[in-house]
Amino acid sequence: MNRLMRSMRLLAMAGVMVAASQLVGCASVKMGQPAASVDNAVKLRDGSGKAPVAVGAFALAAGKPASLDQSVGVRGGNTLASPIDNSFAQYLKETLRVELEAAQLLDPGAQTRITGTLVDSMLDPGMSTGKGRLEARFVVTHADTVKYDRSLAVESEWESSFVGAVAIPAAVQNYQLMYRNLVGQLFDDADFRKALAR
Repeated sequence: MNRLMRSMRLLAMAGVMVAASQLVGCASVKMGQPAASVDNAVKLRDGSGKAPVAVGAFALAAGKPASLDQSVGVRGGNTLASPIDNSFAQYLKETLRVELEAAQLLDPGAQTRITGTLVDSMLDPGMSTGKGRLEARFVVTHADTVKYDRSLAVESEWESSFVGAVAIPAAVQNYQLMYRNLVGQLFDDADFRKALAR
């Protein structure tokens, strides 16, 4: 009898746990605010002198679904979104802005201006390996003359897990890092450096 009661209690507890997990439902997780990195600051300060630049408009590329700019799935109905106007394009803009500001190259009134469009944004937390991809087009103009126009992309893979408590934070961290890496790739581009040269 005691065994039967114990079994029934365990089954009841299991049922409560399942119900509780279902009550959690879908949640939207916000990315952290963009922060400048030492690596990107070094890239900007390295080499020949660069003129101060302004950061102009960033938007989702024409013809792309609005959802591409709004959120990515991170597991079990949970989504990841930007804390800046719920827009990944605006998150990319802010990432670029803080990096330029940290390198003392940001001037809102400068004639040289960087604009951009978000072309692709993908996140797959996976069960063993997580994957992500980010692509954007960057345009540098000086006094209405285009000095640089190129699409750049970064891809990332990381160790994931079947356990959501492990997989979700890893996916958030790696997806967010791709924005810094994409801006770093822009700073590495010799043609971009040339476009910013004094």
